[in-house]
Amino acid sequence: MKKILFPAAMILLSAQTALAQQDSWTSFHGDLGSTKFSNTQSLTPDTVGDLERVWEYRTGDVADGSGDLPETVWSATPVYANGTLYLGTPFYRIIALDPATGGERWSYDSESALEPLTQPALKNRGVAYWESGQDGACEKRVYLGTMDAELHAVDADTGERCADFADGGVLNVNQWNDVNDVFPFSLLQPPLVAGDTLLLGWAGMDWEYSVAPPGNLLAIDARTGELLWDTGFIPEELIPRTGTANIWTAMTADLDLGLVYAPVSSPSPNYWGGDRTDPIPLATSVTALDIATGEIVWSFQHIRHDIWDYDTPSAPSLVDIPRDGEIIPALVQATKQGFLFVLDRRTGEPLFPIEERAVPQSTTQGEVTVPTQPFPTLPAALGNPEQLPDVWALSDLVSLGQCSREREQYLYEGMFTPPSEQGTLFFPGTAGATNWGGVAIDPRNGILYANASRIVQFIRLIPRAEYEQINDGGGGNEEGFSPQADSPYGIYLTDWSNWLGIPCWEPPFGTFSAIDLATGDLLYEVPFGMAQFNGFYGLRDWGSPTLGGPVVTAGGVVFIGASMDSRVRALDAATGEEVWSDLVEAPAVSIPAVFTHEGEDYVVFAVGGNSILKPEVSDQAVAYRLPRD
Repeated sequence: MKKILFPAAMILLSAQTALAQQDSWTSFHGDLGSTKFSNTQSLTPDTVGDLERVWEYRTGDVADGSGDLPETVWSATPVYANGTLYLGTPFYRIIALDPATGGERWSYDSESALEPLTQPALKNRGVAYWESGQDGACEKRVYLGTMDAELHAVDADTGERCADFADGGVLNVNQWNDVNDVFPFSLLQPPLVAGDTLLLGWAGMDWEYSVAPPGNLLAIDARTGELLWDTGFIPEELIPRTGTANIWTAMTADLDLGLVYAPVSSPSPNYWGGDRTDPIPLATSVTALDIATGEIVWSFQHIRHDIWDYDTPSAPSLVDIPRDGEIIPALVQATKQGFLFVLDRRTGEPLFPIEERAVPQSTTQGEVTVPTQPFPTLPAALGNPEQLPDVWALSDLVSLGQCSREREQYLYEGMFTPPSEQGTLFFPGTAGATNWGGVAIDPRNGILYANASRIVQFIRLIPRAEYEQINDGGGGNEEGFSPQADSPYGIYLTDWSNWLGIPCWEPPFGTFSAIDLATGDLLYEVPFGMAQFNGFYGLRDWGSPTLGGPVVTAGGVVFIGASMDSRVRALDAATGEEVWSDLVEAPAVSIPAVFTHEGEDYVVFAVGGNSILKPEVSDQAVAYRLPRD
C-alpha cells in the first residue's frame, strides 16, 4: 500500500474551488465545484477514533414496500446553511434541525402523492438552499422537488411557502413536459443553485419505453420561478424515434467562467439502439452551457451510441492542475465504466491522452454499433474495469460448476460487449463502478478519492414475441424484466450470481482508491466495506458494492457510508485504512455533510438504505463530533 506524500508545490486554488474551504455544506456535493472537500480541521487520523454519536433523528418517512406504500430510497445529502441543518425526505417533506442537538426547528409537507410514478421506489436526494443577501421573509429559501414534478420553495427560517415563487410557492415543472410525455419530469435530485438561477434536470422511467421525453436542462429564476431558458440534447429530427439523454444526477458550476457542467445520460431505449443509429453527440457526455443563456459552449462525449445504460452518473468535480508551468482550470468526470476523464473546463480539451480502441460489434437485428470508443490512458481507471473478473472458485464449487458453465455460455468479448439474445455479461454493470455519489478531491494537493463497485451483470435481449408471453410482474429496483416498449426487444437484467445468490465473479466487490491528478498515477486501491450474502458477512478482503460517495477533509480524513454492511466510516486519506466506524440501521447510501457549527466540527449522515445493496431501509439521521473538553 502506497502512502500519499503531499507535494511541496501545492496545487493552487481558484476562486471557484476555494468555495470548498467554507465551513458550511450548502449543496448536494458541498459546494458548486462538487469537490466534496471540507475545511474542518479537528478531524484527523489521530483524533477521529474519539468521534461520538451526539444525536440521532427519525424522520418517520420510511417504508419497506410490504404495506400500501412503495419502499423508500433515501440518499439525501444533509445541507448545512443559515446555522441550520436541512433534510429532504422520500415522503417529500423538508425538516429543519438544530445542528448541535438534532432538535426539530420546523417541518414542511409538500403533500405530494406517494406514488411510484417513474421509479420503483420513493426517492429523494435532498434539498437546495438559496439566499439573496437581503433581509426579510423568503430572502433565504429551501427548495424541494417531488416525483410528480413540483418544485416547492419555502422560507429557510420558518418553513412557510414563498408566495412570490411560481404559484404560491409551488412550481409545476411538468408544464414544460409536452413532447413524448409518457412520464412526468420527476425532480428527485435537488436543483443546482448558481447565483440567482436554479438549474433543474429531471428523472424518468428507465427501460420502459423506446420513445420518451427528450432530455433538457431548465434554468429557473430562483425568486420568481420564471423559466429563463430550456436546452435539449437530442437532435430535433431524432426526437420522434428516441428520448431521454436527460440530466438525472447533480451538476457543477463555475461562476467565474459563467458555465454549468451537465452530466448528460443515454438515449432511449437503453439496451438497443437500432432506431437511433444516427449520431446523438450530446448523449452520454459532459456538456458545458452558458448559465445566462443556455448556449452550449462545449461537449465531450465519453460513449458513442450508448447501448449499455452507461449514463454519465455524477457531477464533474472542479480542480486546478499544474501543467507545463501554468495552472489549468480542469474538471474530472467519473463514469460508470470507472474511467476518469480530466478536461480543461474552459474548452473541454482532454488533459491526458485518450485512445480510440476497437470494441466488440453487435449482430443483433437492426443494431449498428460504433467501431471504436474513447479510452483514457490516464488517470488510472477505478476497479480494473477492462478485465472481467475470473469465475469465483468458491461460488463455482457450491453451485457445482454453474458459474463456469454460464461463463462459457454467455457472450463476453471485452468492455462494450453489446447486449445480445444469447445473453451478455457486462462489467462494470449498469449501476457502474461509480454512480451518483461521484468522487471527492482535496484541492490543496490535487488528490482524488473514490469508491467503486465491481459488479458483473447478465443481460439478455428478449425478442418482442417471446417477451409478450412472459408474465414479468414488473422489474425490481434496477433489475428484472423491462419492456423497452415499441422496440424489437424487451430485456432481462440481473447480477451474475449462482442459484444461492452468491456472486459468480471473484472479489473484491468494491474498492476505495486515491489518484494523483497531476500525474494520473494510482496512489493506492484497497478493498472497501464488507459484503453480505444471505445475512452473513464476507471477509474484509472481499469488499462491498457501494452506493453513495466520500467526503475528504482538511484534516486528512475521508468520511463515507456507501457499503452493504451498514457502517459509516472514516478512512486515513493517506492510506485508505479504516480508522473509525459506527454501525447504523441500513446502508448509508448518501453523501455525508461535514461542517463547522458554533466552533465545533460535525459529521452527519442520512441513513436510508437501497435495495440495490440489500433490503434494509431506515429514516435515521445521525450526527458525530469529538468529545467536548
